[in-house]
Amino acid sequence: MTDEETKTLTTQRFNRFAERYVSAGQLGAAPELQRLVELAKPQPTDRVLDVATGGGHTALTFAHHSGRVVATDLALGMLEAARTHLTTKGAAAVEYLACDAEHLPFPDESFDIVACRIAQHHFPDPFKFVMEANRVLRPGGRLVMQDQMTPEDERAARYLDSFERLRDPSHVRVYSALEWRGMYLDVGMTVEHIEEARHRTTLQVWAERQDCSPEVIERLHILLAQAPEAARAWVRPDAPGSPAATFDHVYILICGTKPGA
Repeated sequence: MTDEETKTLTTQRFNRFAERYVSAGQLGAAPELQRLVELAKPQPTDRVLDVATGGGHTALTFAHHSGRVVATDLALGMLEAARTHLTTKGAAAVEYLACDAEHLPFPDESFDIVACRIAQHHFPDPFKFVMEANRVLRPGGRLVMQDQMTPEDERAARYLDSFERLRDPSHVRVYSALEWRGMYLDVGMTVEHIEEARHRTTLQVWAERQDCSPEVIERLHILLAQAPEAARAWVRPDAPGSPAATFDHVYILICGTKPGA
C-alpha cells in the first residue's frame, strides 16, 4: 500500500467512526492529557498546534491554558466532530484546519508548542511529521507527544503491529522509545523527558469501536493467546478467548525542545 493509499484509508475509517472517538473515555479522560500540558508548560500567550486532533481532547485541554490553539486533522469528519465537541465545551477560540501531519501548511517558527496524541501509528512516515513539527516551532518551542509504544524486541514489536492492524487496517507501525528518541535527536531537538503509561483495554470494546466482525474478533483472541513471550510480557493479556479478555496498551509520553531560544 502506498503512502497516499494509507492516508486515504485512514481518512475513510476515521470519518466513519468519528463520534466514537469523541466519546471514548480512554481518550478524553486519561491523565496523560494533563501530563502533556505539564511537560509542555504552556503560557497564556503561547500559540499551540494540535496535530491529528481526533476527537479534540488534546486541543481542549491546551485551550484551558492558552487562548491560541489550532486543531488539525486529515479526516474532515473527525475535524467536524472535534469542532462540535469543543464548541459544546466552550472552547470557541480554537481554530480548525484540515491538513496532513507530514506536510503542515504553516510558516517556519509559527508555534510555541506542537502536540500530537495517539495518532502517529497511522502516519506513513512519522519522521516527516517530527521534521515538520520542528520546522514550525519557534526556537525554545516544545514538541509533546503520546502514542503507543513497542518493546525493543523486534519480533514482539512487529507481532503487536500485526495484532493492531488486524483490528484496524489503517494502522501502520508503532515505534519504541529508542526510535522516538532518535527521531527527535535527528532533527536537532533536545529530548527533555520520556515516560511510560499503561491502560488496560477490554478486547471486545476495543474491537467493536472499529466494527470488527465476529471472525476478526476471534482471530484477535487467537493472536493474543499465541503471542510470543516478549509480546505477552509487554501487553500482559488476561483471559484471551473469553468475553472478559483484556490486555495493556503501552504508551510513550515524550517532550523535546527546539534549541536556540
